[in-house]
Amino acid sequence: MKFSQLFTKTLKNAPSDETAVNAQLLIRAGFVYKEMAGVYSYLPLGLRVINKIENIIREEMDKIGGIEMKTSVLQNKEIWEKSNRWSDEVVDNWFKTELKNGGKAGLSFTNEEAYSNILKQYVNSYKDFPIYPYDFKEIFRNETRSKSGILRGREFYWKAMYSFSRNENEHNDFYNGEAMEAYKNIFKRVGIGDRTYLTYSSGGTFSKFSHEFQTLCDSGEDTIYISRNDYGKGLETEKGHAAINKEIFTDDLKKDLGLGEDFEEKKAIEVGNIFTLGTKFSEPFNLNFTDEDGTKKLVFMGSYGIGLSRLMGTVVEVSHDDEGIIWPESIAPFKAHLISLGKNDEAEQIYKTLQSADIEVLYDDREDKGPGEKFADADLLGCPWRLVVSGRMSENEVEIKKRADKEPQVIKTSELLDVLK
Repeated sequence: MKFSQLFTKTLKNAPSDETAVNAQLLIRAGFVYKEMAGVYSYLPLGLRVINKIENIIREEMDKIGGIEMKTSVLQNKEIWEKSNRWSDEVVDNWFKTELKNGGKAGLSFTNEEAYSNILKQYVNSYKDFPIYPYDFKEIFRNETRSKSGILRGREFYWKAMYSFSRNENEHNDFYNGEAMEAYKNIFKRVGIGDRTYLTYSSGGTFSKFSHEFQTLCDSGEDTIYISRNDYGKGLETEKGHAAINKEIFTDDLKKDLGLGEDFEEKKAIEVGNIFTLGTKFSEPFNLNFTDEDGTKKLVFMGSYGIGLSRLMGTVVEVSHDDEGIIWPESIAPFKAHLISLGKNDEAEQIYKTLQSADIEVLYDDREDKGPGEKFADADLLGCPWRLVVSGRMSENEVEIKKRADKEPQVIKTSELLDVLK
């Protein structure tokens, strides 16, 4: 893509009401546009990042047998009354609306009821299980005070998978095996695996424990305790569970879990969670099946969620410097940011060469901007590689620099593909 084709413009300053680093940088760089508190539109560059995150998640879900579908955003009031979660006294962050022909509907804030009701229509035998459907969709929550940029909003983009198993043992095998490994792979692939910890948390009304994936960050809303033996390993820890959320952290618990006595307190951002739901939602929907012995049994469920917009914001929070964003290559909007300083013909040829080699490149072809502004924009946008073609260099040479490095180097243009590949 050529920079001149982007209708978005970079900004020197973020809106005065945005205090979160992720929102400040994403707005300034033209990745998102703030519609209102807690609601953001994703501009062309931001959508490229979201799409890459989505593709990584989709690949990992499909590897473990996930079946992608799409549930509706508009939710039937009668369905949610079955689980008693339509009432404002039970769930106080619904967006609800009156229908023209009478009745009410709500904008979905989660998916348990929707999936349970749909599965009820199609499954009835033990031979139908296990099933692992998932979808990507917009979720709406009427937060009292939206804050932290795209980390917490009234509208956000997420992935939810639900497991439907014949019994608890079948569920546990999937939950502790394939599902947990898929989540670890996702966070490693988006570049935050070394600072993300699988964390014990409260299971609420569903189970004794749930599991969160918490990414260390000074601006995080959560506090976790990490075993010092595992600190610094992130998802590479051999134990797999190296941290406990402060909300359930007790001396008895850490002994029960065999995590020792020596813990370090850290702030973190929750980037994903997995829950054992049991029969809490299959029961009100009579979601059951006939087992091999002819008896009727309730389906045993699990839930596996990731907020894609929240994950994008987390990466920005933990991967930036004073100049702007530093994207991991796996989710960067473009792999290379090519800048022309008075040598447009040569830069154009490099641009075409990179495109032919399937290397994503953003070409700053603007003729009305000077070197300082072009370099500042490249740092702000944060693509992994910066390439510069200028009159200071000999013919067939290009300056190349990794975004996180301080000093560039000059190489032959004939070597460029080998470096970038």
